[in-house]
Amino acid sequence: MALSVTADRAAQTSQRLARLRQRMAAEGLDALWISAPANRRYLSGFSGSSGWLLITAREAELWTDFRYLDQAAQEAPGYTVVRHEAQLYPHLARRLQELEVRRLGFEAEHVRYGEWQRMRAALPESLELVGIGGWVEQLRRVKDEAELALIRQAARIADEALLEVLAGLRPGMAERQVALELEFAMRRRGATAAAFDLIVVSGPRSALPHGQPGPHPLEAGQFVTLDYGAVVGGYCSDCTRTVVVGRATPRHREVYQVVLEAQRRALEAIRPGVLGAEVDRAARQVIEAAGYGDRFGHATGHGVGLEVHEGPRLSALAEDERLEPGMVVTVEPGIYIPGWGGVRIEDLVVVTEDGAEILTRVSKDLLEVGVA
Repeated sequence: MALSVTADRAAQTSQRLARLRQRMAAEGLDALWISAPANRRYLSGFSGSSGWLLITAREAELWTDFRYLDQAAQEAPGYTVVRHEAQLYPHLARRLQELEVRRLGFEAEHVRYGEWQRMRAALPESLELVGIGGWVEQLRRVKDEAELALIRQAARIADEALLEVLAGLRPGMAERQVALELEFAMRRRGATAAAFDLIVVSGPRSALPHGQPGPHPLEAGQFVTLDYGAVVGGYCSDCTRTVVVGRATPRHREVYQVVLEAQRRALEAIRPGVLGAEVDRAARQVIEAAGYGDRFGHATGHGVGLEVHEGPRLSALAEDERLEPGMVVTVEPGIYIPGWGGVRIEDLVVVTEDGAEILTRVSKDLLEVGVA
């Protein structure tokens, strides 16, 4: 079994490197220096916290320090593991000279200015540094079956954990306590981490789209919004449900139904070839028609994978981003009314050949929890 997993990972690595090398050749780069953690993991499988990839037309090297040598060898088949010296860039300069590299690409969006200065100072003046952006991120947008399996597992774990926590919600519980129990429930089921700092906000605070859980107690007759996700094998899930503690009022139901209809329209709009902006408009038109247009101020969705926020976008700005089969996106319209509360309903979906497969399974009926 271990040999089979290693062989599969090596084949996956080979395919991803081949696609990247095609881009390198087209752009006239002799080598590429990868520093972004998610891109490093995508291309190599290495999950350690410190490392760089040096990729040429023939070589694939994973540079790391003493702490990760064995781990890198196990996780990154197809790569030569290099223990870098304390002075990283002088070491890199010597290696580039050995490889006769004249044009080196680096991830401009992930290298801080101070880091770039150290790199430029150590490398030969004759070496051309070429900033590249989004090359690996573009490859990551369409998930293969191995990636989708991990995302499905993360979504299932998160769903099961939420159902466990909702069964125990009662007035008086602190938001922070609910968030902790939700994270513990995901980890007990096999998640290696929460995909992000979980959001649990109640009452008027549920109008904060990214509010942080605090000591505030849940109160009967108020919304609670829970935004949560799990990490499995490095891949994230992301889901939001809004519930009512106690009995829902007519206003609760009215606002909730608007958001639910907006989300339904957006889900129906998802299919290959559709622009991200079109999906956003499908949701936004429903909310605007109901008179809440100024209470929906964020995008309808985003891609999910090794990072919880990645491409493609489902937003008004995504006029050039077309959906493709295998992309994984969130669909999460919301209405936020200051001083009263808010609703967000979010599903994680895979774009299929003819529409969308919803990965999150928790009911989207307006749930009343903590009812005696």
